[in-house]
Amino acid sequence: MDRASHISEEAGTSRAAPDLSRLLFEPNLRVHGLIDQTVVSNVLHDLKAVRDGGNDLYVEIDTPDGDADGARRIALEIKLFLKHSGRNGFVLGKNTVYSAGITVLAAFPKSSRFLCPRAVLLVHERRLEKELVLNGPIRSCLQIVREQLALLQTAERLENEGFEDLVEGSKISLEQLRDHALNNCYLMAERALELGLVADIAR
Repeated sequence: MDRASHISEEAGTSRAAPDLSRLLFEPNLRVHGLIDQTVVSNVLHDLKAVRDGGNDLYVEIDTPDGDADGARRIALEIKLFLKHSGRNGFVLGKNTVYSAGITVLAAFPKSSRFLCPRAVLLVHERRLEKELVLNGPIRSCLQIVREQLALLQTAERLENEGFEDLVEGSKISLEQLRDHALNNCYLMAERALELGLVADIAR
């Protein structure tokens, strides 16, 4: 039995199994380094090349964090590719998949997520640092507070969407994940597999 079949059985899914060599060594899209506008632009360029070709999507993630909105844009484009291309997509967390990288990882269904043996996930809530200055008539101050509250509520809703994608089909609930995310939650590859957050460990 070849390794691809082995991965498919361990993942417990009828989805096509990834080509292990391509997964480990020949991704056609990489999310490397801090996620910023340059990374987003590179991803969009590479994704277009994959879309214009006939290959399945193989993504490699190795990121220490980055811009949350940029990560959401990458995740959206990946979801659209998986929905409309008629092709398979697989993702490999190579070393560090921290914070914003989790959003990209969660864009793939659990059955298409893989980690290297020493990969580490970091799940935490988005951090904000902002001073709120109130100076003026009460109604003006109330409007400022309402605007900031709306901003926070929107950020929480968007964050929850990513967390919901991550826990779908796993052994951990959204509430449990959010409790862990209040404090920096580091998950080694084996633990992520135990929790059902990924399909398998690629060796």
